[in-house]
Amino acid sequence: MNDQFALTEDQIAIQDMARRFTADAITPFAAQWDEDHVFPRDTVKAAAELGFAAIYVSEESGGIGLGRLEAALMMEAMAYGCPATSAFISIHNMAAWMIDTFGDDEIKARYLPGLVTMDQMASYCLTEPGSGSDAAALKTMARLDGDHYVVNGTKQFISGGGVNDIYVTMVRTSEDGAKGISCLVIEKDMPGVSFGAPERKLGWNASPTAQVIFDNVRVPVANRVGAEGDGFKFAMAGLDGGRLNIGACSLGGAQRCLDEAVGYVKDRRQFGKAIAEFQNTQFQLADMATDLEAARALLYLAAAKVTSGAHDKTRFSAMAKKLATDNGSSIVDRALQMFGGYGYLRDYPIERFWRDLRVHRILEGTNEVMSMIIGRDLLK
Repeated sequence: MNDQFALTEDQIAIQDMARRFTADAITPFAAQWDEDHVFPRDTVKAAAELGFAAIYVSEESGGIGLGRLEAALMMEAMAYGCPATSAFISIHNMAAWMIDTFGDDEIKARYLPGLVTMDQMASYCLTEPGSGSDAAALKTMARLDGDHYVVNGTKQFISGGGVNDIYVTMVRTSEDGAKGISCLVIEKDMPGVSFGAPERKLGWNASPTAQVIFDNVRVPVANRVGAEGDGFKFAMAGLDGGRLNIGACSLGGAQRCLDEAVGYVKDRRQFGKAIAEFQNTQFQLADMATDLEAARALLYLAAAKVTSGAHDKTRFSAMAKKLATDNGSSIVDRALQMFGGYGYLRDYPIERFWRDLRVHRILEGTNEVMSMIIGRDLLK
């Protein structure tokens, strides 16, 4: 950011490019993707042609080497059309960034070319059936056997599960708590990898979600990202950026619903005049816009801190994620109320955004966990 609070010319150009892509390739089709549970593979791959699959992968590795604020601008813009599609691209970026940042030259050379172009798509595998918020309690085991790890366990709620080619997976290589977790790159076609049935979800219907199951999967030691025992540290570092992106997706969805509400109240007439003329309507819109801009300002600040490696970056990313996703859900809910019964119908986009944004308060760490992170950091 320049002049303290203004976006730079480059950032504005990036934002405009993402908005144009969204208007042309996402917004006109998103309702049908949701209705038919279609994963828009071709659209996601088209985003990669603009560099959106490797936003903060280094230029040396084929990415576009931008910061977290630029990534947030892209995610916010794409979520204006479809939060589920934007979040899917965010998760792919997280996985590619982890390989680029923490992997050695050999693993980067093997996987990043395909990830940058999205010829291969990646998932991030941390959550398990018995370890959600308590991520350090994960039980997926990787036992060393010569030059391979033998992996057994199940990952839960994996975006892209069964669809994606690459799974950046946190596994237990020792019983030493968080220090016993390592990171492996596991391929879809490795023997012993299977997937649960696609989850039947409230929202995010354009983004496939399934269990990823490992049954004696032999993974080369060369597929380990970083050293043994560093996986949990990598996972938490990835979540700083992931939380910003999911917060940005809430901002984009909330902005869309605010814009829809403004248009609707100007046209809808009750008691002889447009409902936009009622003071209560104006007060509601004022509160929605204020809540949106407050969340946006905090998220952009947190993004700058994560990019610069500020000492309080984790606290600020947690604060930004919490505020953006709480406010985003609330703004969409109030927009739906303004539409009355029409807001509850699938003929209008509001109900889709209401469903899609609800999960943002749960994933990448629940907002209750965000409060724990913030409180602990304040008290240390």
